[in-house]
Formats: sequence, structure tokens, C-alpha cells
Amino acid sequence: VIFYWIFGISYMLQLYFDFSAYSDMAIGLGRIFGFNFPENFNYPYISKSITEFWRRWHISLSTWFKDYVYIPLGGNRDGKYKQIRNILIVWLLTGIWHGANWTFLIWGLLFGILLIIEKIFLNKFMEKLPSFIRRIYVLFIVMILFVIFNSDNMAEALINIKGLFGMNGEVFINDYTLHYLKSYLPILIIAIFGATPFIKTLIDKLRKNKYLNNIINILEPILIVIILFVVTSYLIDNSYNPFLYFRF
Repeated sequence: VIFYWIFGISYMLQLYFDFSAYSDMAIGLGRIFGFNFPENFNYPYISKSITEFWRRWHISLSTWFKDYVYIPLGGNRDGKYKQIRNILIVWLLTGIWHGANWTFLIWGLLFGILLIIEKIFLNKFMEKLPSFIRRIYVLFIVMILFVIFNSDNMAEALINIKGLFGMNGEVFINDYTLHYLKSYLPILIIAIFGATPFIKTLIDKLRKNKYLNNIINILEPILIVIILFVVTSYLIDNSYNPFLYFRF
């Protein structure tokens, strides 16, 4: 059971860091040549609703579909039923955009249905709940849908989803799972912190002190070079591992 949760959480993090870093590289290269591209990810895993999640995740794609599909279809101007239709069309196309597979289509439609449910009544109810519960709700839903997104077919997706709840007959934890935890738990913890604005917020607070700000200015480029060396070493040591989004 624990293995399926590690798998689901790890894939969420891998997908985020893979594509967010890919986008950041494009932004950085653009600035070298004098182009200013907007941020494509804004800490989506701290969202308190699925609606907010899609304002923070893959912003360029969401904006494109909004400007060139949702608004031309009428957006929310022609009543609730046409708005629901427009949302479903957009998310059906979003699923198809990722590839010709039923899992992508179902993934897109489920996100569309959830967004409609939030707009109709769920957001009003969720606003009354504590922030941490709302964030857990988003993370759980997104993890489930990314399990579908990552699967080759719905049968595989259902096996993985059932595994999260111990419905496949596996033990709660086994030696295989313990091996992965011992090998990758530090990286997993670092990744979880890296997916939140915690480190950025901490550094911003420290920079308010002039003395600490000077120290950070000295250490920052050194740390970046060390990180570059470490990640390059990992890439050389591993086998060929292209960006996940090269699939789409």
C-alpha cells in the first residue's frame, strides 16, 4: 500500500519539477536573447482548490485555451449551461492535446467536471474549511488524476488507484518499499520542500537583514555551481532519461 502512495507522490513531484524546470530553462534562455517570458508554474501544489491549481499549473497552456477556445465559444457570457458546455469542450481538448489515449481524454474530462462542481457549489463550501484541509483535498485529487494521466490504459490506472486503498491484496509495507524509502527518502523530502515557497520565503526574510543579505549574495552563486555539478553528475551516472513532456 505504501509503495502506491510513494509512486503517486513521486510522480506528482517528478512531473512538476521536470516541466517547471524545462519552462524555467526556456525563460532563462529567452532572457539571454532579450525576451521576457512569463512564469509557467507558480507553486501549484499549495493551491486550495482545483480552480486555483490550474491558475498556477502550466499557465501558458491554460491561458491559450482560455483566450483561443473558451472565450471564443462564449465563455461564461451566455448562461450557466453554455458555460458548462464550454468548460467541458476546453478540457476535452486539453486531454486530447496531450495525446491520443483514453487516459488523457478521461483525465481532461475529470478535471473539467471537478472545475464545474467547484464553480457551482463546492468552492462556497470549501471556503469555510481550514486551509490545510483544502490543500490536502487538492493534492489528493491531483495525485489520483495524475495516476490516470501516467497510465497506459484505464485498467492499469484502476489497479494503481485501488492499490492506494489496499484493494489489490498487497501488504501495507514490504522489503521492496523499504529499499526505495532508504534510497530516496532524503531526495523526496527535499523535493517536497522545493515544491513549496518555503525556501524562497525564508531567503526573502533573511535578505531583509543587510548583513545576511551580503552573505547570501556571496554564497548563492557558489551554491548554484555546486548544485549544477551534483545534478550533472546524476545525469551522467543515470541512463538516458528525457523530459517527461517530450511524450506529449
